[in-house]
Amino acid sequence: MFRLKSSVVIAHITGWLICLSLPLLFISGQTGDHPALSILFSTHYLVFGVTYVALFYFHTYFLLPRLYFRKQYVLYGFSVLLLLLMINYMRPFDHLFSRVPHTAAGSWLPQLKLDIVSDFLLLLTLSLSVAIAITRRRRQTEQQALYAETRKTQAELSFLKAQINPHFLFNTLNNIYSLAIMRNENTALSIMKLSKMLRYVTEDTRHDYVLLENEIDCLRNYIDLQKLRLTTKTQVNFSVSGSPGIKCIAPLVLLPFLENAFKYGVSNHEPSEINIQLATSENHIHFFCSNKLFRMVSDNKHAGIGIANTRQRLDHLYPDKYELQISEDNGAYAITLQLQV
Repeated sequence: MFRLKSSVVIAHITGWLICLSLPLLFISGQTGDHPALSILFSTHYLVFGVTYVALFYFHTYFLLPRLYFRKQYVLYGFSVLLLLLMINYMRPFDHLFSRVPHTAAGSWLPQLKLDIVSDFLLLLTLSLSVAIAITRRRRQTEQQALYAETRKTQAELSFLKAQINPHFLFNTLNNIYSLAIMRNENTALSIMKLSKMLRYVTEDTRHDYVLLENEIDCLRNYIDLQKLRLTTKTQVNFSVSGSPGIKCIAPLVLLPFLENAFKYGVSNHEPSEINIQLATSENHIHFFCSNKLFRMVSDNKHAGIGIANTRQRLDHLYPDKYELQISEDNGAYAITLQLQV
């Protein structure tokens, strides 16, 4: 209950030193230094200080969480009323000023049955307690909401990755199956390429970010694997400029664009060309992919699932740090992605 951070403890101590010094400053201004010093070392001043400190923490850590925040308003109001009655019975402020000579205090402090100043200090203490408690609860609520949103985002990212990986695996296995049916001599080589990619997908992509160099190797393996099934009618141009260095990127964030290009930009009957460019600068990664678009009616319902998921991943991992442009004009399809790293 009372586990507080060191900074909070220091703030509490500083606050109480200021509050409890105010009566001394007031007395000093009225009568000079000697009465204030005599009160400082008196039992009445100790009772005065302990009373309000105890009431503050009793109200903050017991009455508010046990009664007020549980909507037991009647019992809470009754408890506050009891505190008022207790303060008027103890009269801590009146007893404190009883140490001051009558000429100093009696002329300006009326003889009342109620200790008005003590009551006012109590209400001020309770108000401060409510303000601090509400602020702390609001901060805790915001932190819990942020934590829940973070967990939700992580779950969404895991789900999106799980969707992307089988999608890639399904397409690649189809390619290898085609090679095996034709008894192509490159079947074994394609299996080795796939093995390297699966190792990358299962081991390296468990993290949100991987080295850009590793992602480029994955793209090369994928392109080489796709080339095994292509005819001479399709030309693939892949270029990398700049130095990857120690730059990082979200794993498999570029692969869906390549999948899309090889899925919809290849024809066995018409010439086609796929252009892939990746360039790195000091703070950015530039990716470009273009291809001729050949409609595949049978796959329309599945078209774009990889790109849609990739856009969601970009929203999560690169908020306000990426630009994605997709254009389709006169049978040409182009994707331009710029990431800030």
